Amino acid sequence: QAYLSYSNVAALTHLAGKPGWDITKTLDDVKIWTHEEGDVLSFKVEMQVKVPSHVAFSLLSDFRLRQRWDRHYLTCEVLQAVSEKEKIYHVTCGAAAGHDPRDFVILVSQRQPCQPQEPYTVAVRSVTHRAMPPRPGFCRSEILCAGFQIHSNSSSSCTVCYFNQVTSGVMPYLTANLTGSSKSIEDTALDCIKFLE
Repeated sequence: QAYLSYSNVAALTHLAGKPGWDITKTLDDVKIWTHEEGDVLSFKVEMQVKVPSHVAFSLLSDFRLRQRWDRHYLTCEVLQAVSEKEKIYHVTCGAAAGHDPRDFVILVSQRQPCQPQEPYTVAVRSVTHRAMPPRPGFCRSEILCAGFQIHSNSSSSCTVCYFNQVTSGVMPYLTANLTGSSKSIEDTALDCIKFLE
């Protein structure tokens, strides 16, 4: 468990620090970036939020609140509280066009900054859990690396960056968006900002 938690946070930190991110869209408070490496597509959504970084961290690290701003999430329950900083959740998502509803078993690791210039981190990856084997009617999907980094801008504002290394499990929700025929990433980001503020 300690190794999984460490590698979860390290993978997100590594993804965030990669060079070569290309900006694809800019709105007032939202920027969307993509990064391609071989057959792996990652994206980053950067949001300017008018709340202190520790407030954003507290709200984003509890995934049971995510249904309030992410319309893809149907349900989210805690399977196991591994420690104060790690929880395992079971998440169900609605059907994307032409695909079965999906579900995920994820480890969420949260870390507060050790130094003032470091971000708050909420890292996400898929795990297996005997209490939640694959269920009929759902396509069990995998998250390789995803999560949030929250950088403080001032005592009352922060920059929230959401990262996702896209797998085939997440792809149906994104394909229409990245080709420009849907606005779901921007809409979700704006809903997230509204929720945090």
